[in-house]
Amino acid sequence: MRKFLIDTDTASDDAVALIMAHSWQGVQVEAITTVSGNVSVKQGTKNALYTLEVCQASTPVYLGCAKPMLREAIYADWFHGKDGMGDMHYPEAKTKARTLHAIDVIIATIRANPGEITLVTLGPLTNIATALIRDPEIANLVKRCVIMGGAANTLGNVSPAAEYNIWVDPEAAKIVFHSGMAMEMVGWELSRDDAALTPSEMDDIINIATPTAKLAMDCNRTALDASLQMQNSPGLTLADPVAMAIALEPEIITSQDKYFVDVEVTSELTRGTTVVDELNVLNRTPNMKVVWSIDIQRWKEILHQCLH
Repeated sequence: MRKFLIDTDTASDDAVALIMAHSWQGVQVEAITTVSGNVSVKQGTKNALYTLEVCQASTPVYLGCAKPMLREAIYADWFHGKDGMGDMHYPEAKTKARTLHAIDVIIATIRANPGEITLVTLGPLTNIATALIRDPEIANLVKRCVIMGGAANTLGNVSPAAEYNIWVDPEAAKIVFHSGMAMEMVGWELSRDDAALTPSEMDDIINIATPTAKLAMDCNRTALDASLQMQNSPGLTLADPVAMAIALEPEIITSQDKYFVDVEVTSELTRGTTVVDELNVLNRTPNMKVVWSIDIQRWKEILHQCLH
């Protein structure tokens, strides 16, 4: 069994990614840690617990940081709805979050499984950076870290230059990017264009008629509207599920390479920009694998497979 640790600011596309991880044969999700991002950490925790209930999963959930390291909390209700789940106002799950803090759980889980944990980050990197500050050695104990975040030398989705997860807490991202972990950056652009779900593809998922397929489409209602109206997308963009598909089946990557990647933290104009030194003009040691393209047909097949 591959062991996953998922750090999430659970809103609508995170929920789909959590469903995928819990339906994939050969993957054991050791823990879910929540962080402030799309919604408050409390709301994100509520959303994660409800998603797990629909999945009939009992993975323990732990609350993490309630705000970025140095900045005020900012939420993405304009994209995911006030509740983060398309304003569906789902009930509270019967299970509750555990009492340990996410930071302690991240460190303990990695320490207890040296060289075995695939860390998948679906939100701002506040929890991960804080854990690394407390215990820097865990960076070398992580098998693989798949980061949904950034934009590889392309346009952003919250500013002209930056992707939301990195923009929310750029200081945390900078710490993580320079930590020495075996990292892969999955930029939001990989969920755009042909990777977006078309209306007919969404209908196909609705027709699967499982509880998880219904949740996946219903909770993304406001995200679909935002994708169409604000991002000029041909359909629903699902950045976190694309990252999860890469974590589950790395073979869907069709182009990637390792580069020196840094994060802008001082400029207001380009706050949170992930600067990929594509031509090695800085002559710095590469620190990050950057995913440039994926097998789009296979990504959508994986999504279908996970929702059946």
